[in-house]
Amino acid sequence: MSLWAKAQTLQGDALQQMQALYGPHFPIEVRHYFAHWIEDQPWQDIDPDIRGHEGKASMILDALIKQLQYKYDQLSETDFLLRLKMKEIADHFTKNYGSNPLDLVRIIKRCIATEQTLVDQATGLNQEMMSAEGAARSETNRKISEAFQLLKQFTQETENDLRIMQQKQEYFVIQYQESIRLQAQLQQVRQQPAQDPTRVMNETTLQKKKNEVDALLQQEAQQLLQMRITLAEKHRTTFHHLSELQQRIVEEELIQWKRRQQLAGNGGPQEETLDLLQQWCEALAEIIWTNRQQIKRVEMQRQQLPIQQPGPDILPELSTTITALLSQLVTSTFIIEKQPPQVLKTQTRFQASVRLLVGGKLNVHMNPPNVKATIISENQARALLRNERIKDNENSGEILNNTGVMEYHQATRILGVTFRNMQLKRIKRPEKKGQETVCEEKFTILFQSQFSVGGNELVFQVRTMSLPIVVIVHGNQDSNAWATILWDNAFAEANRSPFCVPTDVTWSQLAGALNCKWTSVNGRPLSESNMKYLAAKAFNINNPPESEDFGQSKISWSQFNKETLQPNRPFTFWQWFDGVMELTKKNLKGPWEDGTILGFVNKDRARDTMLMSKPNGTFLLRFSDSEIGGITIAWVAQDPNNPSERQVWNLQPFTTRDFGIRSLSDRIHDLPHLVNLYPDIPKDEAFSKYYTPIRDKPAQTDGYVPAALRATVETLPLPAAAPMTSDNPNTPLPMEGPSSPTEQPTIMNDMSPDSEILQDFDGNGAEADMSEDILSVLSSESLPDNIDVNRLLGFVDKDFKPSS
Repeated sequence: MSLWAKAQTLQGDALQQMQALYGPHFPIEVRHYFAHWIEDQPWQDIDPDIRGHEGKASMILDALIKQLQYKYDQLSETDFLLRLKMKEIADHFTKNYGSNPLDLVRIIKRCIATEQTLVDQATGLNQEMMSAEGAARSETNRKISEAFQLLKQFTQETENDLRIMQQKQEYFVIQYQESIRLQAQLQQVRQQPAQDPTRVMNETTLQKKKNEVDALLQQEAQQLLQMRITLAEKHRTTFHHLSELQQRIVEEELIQWKRRQQLAGNGGPQEETLDLLQQWCEALAEIIWTNRQQIKRVEMQRQQLPIQQPGPDILPELSTTITALLSQLVTSTFIIEKQPPQVLKTQTRFQASVRLLVGGKLNVHMNPPNVKATIISENQARALLRNERIKDNENSGEILNNTGVMEYHQATRILGVTFRNMQLKRIKRPEKKGQETVCEEKFTILFQSQFSVGGNELVFQVRTMSLPIVVIVHGNQDSNAWATILWDNAFAEANRSPFCVPTDVTWSQLAGALNCKWTSVNGRPLSESNMKYLAAKAFNINNPPESEDFGQSKISWSQFNKETLQPNRPFTFWQWFDGVMELTKKNLKGPWEDGTILGFVNKDRARDTMLMSKPNGTFLLRFSDSEIGGITIAWVAQDPNNPSERQVWNLQPFTTRDFGIRSLSDRIHDLPHLVNLYPDIPKDEAFSKYYTPIRDKPAQTDGYVPAALRATVETLPLPAAAPMTSDNPNTPLPMEGPSSPTEQPTIMNDMSPDSEILQDFDGNGAEADMSEDILSVLSSESLPDNIDVNRLLGFVDKDFKPSS
């Protein structure tokens, strides 16, 4: 993000201070419309107090006036006022700063410095720099900046040497022509008669002059040769530093950005903008291109004036090196700025964007290149890295709307293309490897383009591959597909062969990935006890000792998402984790962030070490072990079959379908058996902000009595601390009929201690888990004809009159 973009986010006094910087002396319109150009200028190289820098300042003034004139020409006639403003500012700058451009430099530098200070104060950059990460980042930026300054200095020195060499070579050619002329005159004099008295004198004079010129030529040739050798060594040194800096930026900084982009797919921090990386890459491109042009000029000078060089000639090596550096830079900076979705469903529209970081600097946009996207398999991706060509008919699928033209945005200096309406029409899967399922198959989207730079002097074929993609055809494959993607994103290694990942990792590594994913989805991170619970579940260990440390224990991909959990669960560890994560995201995010949901607690621990030591009516919320995406309420109460005993009861798990009918908080509010949230928080204090407000009932004009849904557990007694009286707000209300025929009450048929008690209605609007005997009675043809089923279910029509 540019400094000006950050400055525009300032507020209050900081914004007023920033606005006060501008006025007739330097209008804010100039800062706004030419922000990138202004920030790209080498202000650090110009000291407004040094008169010797007036030439540089004058060049900047002339360039700024040209920018204003260009803006004036680009604006349409409908922008009449802005066009007038641009012309007025250009005339003002010419009149007021034409004779003293250093004044303008002083003003602009003060504006930029003040903006930076205000932005730093607003964003707390000074505090960030105190952290180890901030200090390391700052140190890296400083070293890269110093390396650029050194390279610019080297490049300027070789430019000066090259200019001097050109002058010397031109002088040498002139003297060489003089030597030829003198030689011709000598030949002419020697053809004169021997007895001519002037011949000897003329010949002596000419020979002396020629000897002087030849001696000078020999001296100049020796100097030229030495300068060529010295210049070549300087270029070698420059290229060495250039290669090191490019490797640091492309092989380290850019790769780290790509890695952060991949981790963001698992919920990690969003990757930083590419502005700084583009700035570095453009600076590299400019230095490389300048040095390459210098090498070409040296080659031309040598062609014009060949001089035998002792020892090996390193110029061809230098030419190859600088071209290779340019090629590496161009191909490495063709990147995917916005990745396509990593779980991709066929027949579904998706987006992606591609960017060439050095496109603007190399003027690639002058002949905008086309970009094509195709989907290829993991094996095809490996073949590409081995430089094996893939034919068009060997793609692994068909993508609609898969071509686009790169566009250059002048304001942002971005050359890129966004594919907004791609759609995977079909997929062709490779042969399966062993026990691999379709949700473990990885594909990638390959983006390819071709363009030229330097007037078709160099032609580049560039390509880049997306992060791995799992293709699905049905929504029920989504969870397993995300398991593959999470594992790949978390454990992919640098410079791997596509898309190899380790088959097992330590629990601490997996725990970090799970916590990152969970936190990005649900806010509050997982605690140490949550992690221990998850480890025990993943390793199928019941009630591990408190001292158990799973950190360095190895967990395999098979344990993660192929083997089902024990005892006899029909789902894997990841499917269970993904289920509760989605349940929390869709229905429980607020209570989870508040800390009112413990969640990751097994039934034994909830009973033995948490609830049994608490008063009756104490309850907690834990994720169900037996159902994907379920949460249950466990609470302590008297055993109705043995009043002298207390038991812990568990409601049948609620799922997203249930919460689509009535929320968790409202269900907790409905149940008088639930008094205090573990350890001792009154339930209204914990959940009241999530209760559905009670609205005044409107007058009934349609002849029907309104119905409402309430959660009840009818056969359990209320806590002793909450006797049922008409004055007690916890006294159960009469159960009203459901508001629609699909919301049916269920029958409770399991009342053993620690069993899961059925809810008053299921979340699917389907028949509840009734016993076969009850169902057979309800469906019997022997039922009396005069049974009023509507009245039994609570549907009462006040105008209904029974038949006699």
